[in-house]
Amino acid sequence: MKLANDFSLTRRGFLAASLIVSDILFNRRAGGLDALAATVGTEPTPACADTDDITPPQTAGPFFKPRSPDRKSLLEPGIQGTRIVLEGNIRSTKCRPVQGALLDFWQADGSGVYDNAGYRLRGHQFADAAGRYRLETIVPGVYPGRTRHFHVRVQVPNRPALTTQLYFPGEPENKKDFIFNAKLVVAVGGAAGARTANFDFVLDLG
Repeated sequence: MKLANDFSLTRRGFLAASLIVSDILFNRRAGGLDALAATVGTEPTPACADTDDITPPQTAGPFFKPRSPDRKSLLEPGIQGTRIVLEGNIRSTKCRPVQGALLDFWQADGSGVYDNAGYRLRGHQFADAAGRYRLETIVPGVYPGRTRHFHVRVQVPNRPALTTQLYFPGEPENKKDFIFNAKLVVAVGGAAGARTANFDFVLDLG
């Protein structure tokens, strides 16, 4: 029995080594060691059933307005500030994409001021068939007493709406903000002139 086990382990080790060598050779032909590094660096699929992943709700604040324009870009002539693209996915706790979800966004301008007379820096859109959304806007300014943030309302048909806020990493005001939640911090990337932010909404749909 011991010999059989030793042979089995050796055989598995040989097969694993063969697969690794084959993969390296393939990746060298396909695009070099960079391609292999990219494959090895792929993150594992998240544990979507974990209730800790559910996006926490937050207050809507005093500046929400219904019937915002249907648009994926809040950029308009005269709007000043650092441009940023906010994008991500909407999925259930079972890792299923939530297509057609309504996302309503509103925010302060680069000076920390909200437009309450019209719909500047306000808009809504619908997630695509893969549950993805993408918003072109500017980095919001700091509103007095708060840290930098986006407001978002996510609505799935026949379900209660999720109202929440998204925050930026490394902001000095984060520690002073009385409702700041580290679970709502976006992942920021890109260069100064073309910044990106990513956040995935996870909804408990039963």
